[in-house]
Amino acid sequence: MNRKKKINSILKKRAKKANAKLNVSNKPRYISKAEREQATEQDSES
Repeated sequence: MNRKKKINSILKKRAKKANAKLNVSNKPRYISKAEREQATEQDSES
């Protein structure tokens, strides 16, 4: 039973990861505070 359970759980994990890759979220990339400051400096210069 343990061997079956282990194999089954591994396959479930693999399927879960594959499914997660298919449903990529459209959330915007996180921009750190330092990067935001640099971006505003560059904008103010030009």
